[in-house]
Amino acid sequence: MYSYNPNSLKAEEFINHQEILDTLSYAEANKDNLPLIDSIIEKAKQCRGLTHREASVLLACENEEKIQELFDLAENLKKKFYGNRIVIFAPLYLSNYCVNGCTYCPYHLKNKHIARKKLTQQEVADEVIALQDMGHKRLAIEAGEDPVHNPIEYILECIDTIYSIKHKNGAIRRVNVNIAATTVENYRKLKDAGIGTYILFQETYHKESYEALHPTGPKHDYCYHTEAMDRAMEGGIDDVGLGVLFGLEMYRYEFAGLLMHAEHLEAVHGVGPHTISVPRIKHADDIDPSAFDNGIDDEIFAKLCALIRVAVPYTGMIISTRESQSVREKVIRLGVSQISGGSRTSVGGYTEEERPTDTEQFDVSDQRTLDEVVKWLMEMDYIPSFCTACYREGRTGDRFMSLCKSGQIQNCCHPNALMTLKEYLMDYAAPETKQIGEALIQAELHNIPKEKVREICREHLEKIEQGIRDFRF
Repeated sequence: MYSYNPNSLKAEEFINHQEILDTLSYAEANKDNLPLIDSIIEKAKQCRGLTHREASVLLACENEEKIQELFDLAENLKKKFYGNRIVIFAPLYLSNYCVNGCTYCPYHLKNKHIARKKLTQQEVADEVIALQDMGHKRLAIEAGEDPVHNPIEYILECIDTIYSIKHKNGAIRRVNVNIAATTVENYRKLKDAGIGTYILFQETYHKESYEALHPTGPKHDYCYHTEAMDRAMEGGIDDVGLGVLFGLEMYRYEFAGLLMHAEHLEAVHGVGPHTISVPRIKHADDIDPSAFDNGIDDEIFAKLCALIRVAVPYTGMIISTRESQSVREKVIRLGVSQISGGSRTSVGGYTEEERPTDTEQFDVSDQRTLDEVVKWLMEMDYIPSFCTACYREGRTGDRFMSLCKSGQIQNCCHPNALMTLKEYLMDYAAPETKQIGEALIQAELHNIPKEKVREICREHLEKIEQGIRDFRF
């Protein structure tokens, strides 16, 4: 019998089944305990975060007044640490060859009617040029697990190709990586290749369900998969991104496990996850989401996003184009700090004139262009940010967190967001988008706290106007 220990390196001890069950029982017993709920909310207001047990009590609470208080707090914390910036990225699917049998993913080995495809290096370059022509500066690369078709050497070659492409004023300045759990040695190779964040979704923290959902292939090994972030940290990658696929297992169980994983990383490595993603299972080729009976509605989804923000206030939150415009609009306010735009989830999809569906990993709910997404954000008074400065200046891991906690992030991220937005407006934006953006930049300059930083930012903006690119604080 395993016992709970956040400092352990064993998956079944830092994500302990009995501890989660005890947490859920405690949360259910205290969901109407208003003095306790008030004390938990008060703790969260101090920006001290919440434990998995405290946050689970708030998740179980059904008091509408307290839920509204939670939403207001999430919005305040989002503004405090991330201001009104929203980082923009795009996924790039390299290959959908996969040896796993995951029952919720169309890439599973037994799916014989999906078109299998792997990009050549020339095709990678073509995809990158298409993404640069949209205005993207940050990518998240994705590939199925297949040691023959997609070995680590292939991933590294693709990263090298992506960074090498300079097209007009375009450049991909940071590549984040979402590939299967691997070895410490391979994580070192990814670190040396200059990646940003290593992202790996747990899918589900419920071991029994995990093994049933991954019946065949290397991903079947729950412990090896769950302990991947520790190996990544050992390999020198200090920015890692967690996530569960909501809808596979009971959401309260997943939520507790997700926060326990964050607590474990903090306890062992001194820094929690750089990002947490919140995907929900969606329709895809050979996959019917109704086959999974743990789906969550939009209200619960919003509550989960708000709770993640108050429980881990300094952690970035990512939402993809799996979600509709209306859902994204709601959860951006509650804590999401990164979104994808103009995404295509098929291998080679960006070079196709019409959106291809034959190799998609999931249906895309938000099918707007990047320019439409940028304009939409600005019309809601958000700053679309294409910034990658922290990665390139070495402000990762605990260095980023200390900057965030001290509030100094406003003197780095805010001007960087404005300068990268200016680049986008000059090089890619439609006339109306540019007009809205120029007005937003002038208004937002006043929100840079330090006068000296503000003046340097103004000078850089003028130089961008003259054709010079890539300024950063």
